[in-house]
Amino acid sequence: MIISRTPFRVSLVGGGSDMANYYQHRAGRVLSFTIDSYMYVTVSPRFDDSVRVAYTKTEIVEDFEDLQHGIIREAMRMTGATKGVEITTIANIFAGTGLGSSSSLATGVLHALHAYRGDYVTKAELCEQACQLEIEVLGAPIGKQDQYAAGFGGINVIQFNPDGSVFVEPVVCDRSIRETLQERLLLFYTGMRGNNTKLLGEQTREISKEEKRAVLDEMVELVGPLRAALTEGDLDRVGELLHANWLLKKQLTRGIANDRIDSLYEAGIEAGAGGGKLLGAGGGGFLLFYCREDRQEGLRQAMEAAGLEEFQARIEGQGSAIVHYG
Repeated sequence: MIISRTPFRVSLVGGGSDMANYYQHRAGRVLSFTIDSYMYVTVSPRFDDSVRVAYTKTEIVEDFEDLQHGIIREAMRMTGATKGVEITTIANIFAGTGLGSSSSLATGVLHALHAYRGDYVTKAELCEQACQLEIEVLGAPIGKQDQYAAGFGGINVIQFNPDGSVFVEPVVCDRSIRETLQERLLLFYTGMRGNNTKLLGEQTREISKEEKRAVLDEMVELVGPLRAALTEGDLDRVGELLHANWLLKKQLTRGIANDRIDSLYEAGIEAGAGGGKLLGAGGGGFLLFYCREDRQEGLRQAMEAAGLEEFQARIEGQGSAIVHYG
């Protein structure tokens, strides 16, 4: 049995510049980190040539081509592990919550199937294959940041170049800064799930417009100051930059926020948060706030009063890994 463990990610600034409609014109950059909440994928042999796949439903087919689960079907095709296997996926996060779950699945299932076949792939190769699977093969209207974040792990500046290449630059900061950052970033689940496919499709179309690319230019420009804030320990600046990114992001399409999300965000700021944003494409998912320790109780009370549940997560630094091979 092979077990892969692939983290989910939290995108801080620059999101959207990882989409081809933007980076084919000018380099995109995002700053993100992965958390200790994971997609687990297991691969084991079956007693015959049939294929069994278990996720929120169970499929048993004689031919992998008949699988309804597109990511798993195409990952099997890409790796050549097309018969006599049983694949299961387990996660405590579901789609539409803004943590990059579909790309963590694509990265994780490719990693597990390569290991099952006895093939070694580098992190860069794994991430590029996951991008190819989701974007080129399945036609998902998404960018490349989630796959590279999930594959590499840690806190990174990820740059997307016009020629299609991707650079991953770790953000190096003192352990004490990292620990304080973890304590001051709070996640709350809104109880709403966004329609990522629809929203990302709208964003893709909007990015074709020069005025929307100008908004993304400003979001990309926030990456440098945020990186400096992290390396220098100027953490209150993190909240300010998250807030600036959120105001810009809402200009991309109307569906990113709604009255409920705006109300929750404003309540968080009034309760003492120094800034924040909604994670993912929009419409639902997790709210991220930066909040100093002495103001966190007020923020938690405000979010609880609004019906939101806090989600505990810490930064992880490994990325997609094979945690069992036997």
